[in-house]
Amino acid sequence: MPTLTKLYSMQEAAEHNSAGDCWIVVDGKVYDVSSYLEEHPGGDDVLLQVTGKDATDEFEDAGHSKSARELMETFCVGELDPSDIPQLEVVSEKQKSYIPEKLVHLSKQYWVAPVAVVGVSVVVTFLYLRRK
Repeated sequence: MPTLTKLYSMQEAAEHNSAGDCWIVVDGKVYDVSSYLEEHPGGDDVLLQVTGKDATDEFEDAGHSKSARELMETFCVGELDPSDIPQLEVVSEKQKSYIPEKLVHLSKQYWVAPVAVVGVSVVVTFLYLRRK
């Protein structure tokens, strides 16, 4: 029989935000890392900084090893309620056409200065050679 996983809201996880009671959320799972704070190689302040929010990006950016990921699973107390996981925004058709237009405008803007420099240098060279 499969084990039922306890679901927590982000608000519930955020309430555990002290050195004696520290929960973090990574990849939709909730971890009670209170007993691991002193042993954490990066220091307890690293974990305390990410309580009350999704720490997935910070966890991935740190480049944790396979053994660190396995150890982390021993601290898992449940999963984040799916309704608390942010959903990707759907881009409307109007916005889709606006994005390439904006990129074209920006690319034109960044070509103005180099083209102006080349143009001025051609004119100066032409005038210099004409004087000789």
